[in-house]
Amino acid sequence: MIITSLLDTDLYKFTMMQVVLHHFPAANVEYKFRCRTPNVDLVPYVDEIRDEVRKLCKLRFTEEELDYMRRMRFLKSDFIDFLALFHLNEKYITIKPSEKGNGEIEIGIVGPWLHTILFEIPTLAIVNEVYFRNTQQQPAYTEGRDRLREKIALLGAKPEFADCKIADYGTRRRFSKGWHEEVILTLKDGLGPQFAGTSNVFYAMKHHLTPLGTMAHEYLQACQALGPRLRDSQIFGFEMWAKEYRGDLGIALSDVYGMEAFLRDFDMYFCKLFDGARHDSGDPFDWGERLLKHYEDNRCDPRTKVLVFSDALDIPKVLQLYERFRSRCRLAFGVGTNLTNDLGYRPLQIVIKMVRCNGQPVAKLSDSPGKNMCDDKAYIAYLRQVFGITTPLEQDVQ
Repeated sequence: MIITSLLDTDLYKFTMMQVVLHHFPAANVEYKFRCRTPNVDLVPYVDEIRDEVRKLCKLRFTEEELDYMRRMRFLKSDFIDFLALFHLNEKYITIKPSEKGNGEIEIGIVGPWLHTILFEIPTLAIVNEVYFRNTQQQPAYTEGRDRLREKIALLGAKPEFADCKIADYGTRRRFSKGWHEEVILTLKDGLGPQFAGTSNVFYAMKHHLTPLGTMAHEYLQACQALGPRLRDSQIFGFEMWAKEYRGDLGIALSDVYGMEAFLRDFDMYFCKLFDGARHDSGDPFDWGERLLKHYEDNRCDPRTKVLVFSDALDIPKVLQLYERFRSRCRLAFGVGTNLTNDLGYRPLQIVIKMVRCNGQPVAKLSDSPGKNMCDDKAYIAYLRQVFGITTPLEQDVQ
């Protein structure tokens, strides 16, 4: 059994889920799976994936897990009481070979947002582990450990890097659950205070680490259907977040409509209200420079704000970003696949994204076109028009 705890997921799933419970309990959504890695045949593993998801749906939160979550100041008692009754329902997820007959599989998740939001991360972890345990039956752990030691040595190579901290963001694309835990323990022992924590709530609890995360793209995408009007959906999303958390979890996601649209909406009020923003697509150096200037233009001292970088990072890029922006702001780095799936094999680039909310198409138009995912060309065109997005982006429709 791959997933043995419902806490084996990213913290932002719970922080978003609490907002859904309190503000959007009737919302219905649809998610779709996509493998961005070419020439990968997942069809032989469909039955195995289904079996693991079936086991996932039998899990419940334990009292120990609920007690741990009660100690998080930003999670409210009624939400924890809801989790005590919660389980994932198999009727909301379908897994089957693609009708295209090209080796792809289709995973669809349809149902109430409140009851489907926790499917994404463990399902992706299951797909990864099932694939790799079948294709790499004698894993190159020695190679993986060597690579991990090199990363740790690189972070500690210079005294001026001592304040450069990284966090594990690698649950969804990990090689396996066991390898993920070994990576976390190695980082904890090897980096000490330079290891800031993990997005994985289960391992944060088990190994006394800081759980990290705020919001993901699906939250702001859903606001396209849930807010008063589309043009104000990003503003609506930030306002509802602030209403729920009252200053906690103050990192805004910046790339649902691209950086230009984010800066238009992220006015002086939000600049002062939120602690910072997270980068997840496009050129990170350009993003950082533009955001720092934006803070200055809005009479905020950038040195008090947090820039979180989380897009396909490796350690050399982390250090380059650290050297560029240190002393100019506060910094945080979330490293995913390069930590938890770097044993010498080609990792799977797999995602599960929200594509509809309350029957309406939803999408993101990030600064990296390959990350966009929507199945409605007309809606993409409308979204571009509403947000004034003129930069040509390829691969908007999947």
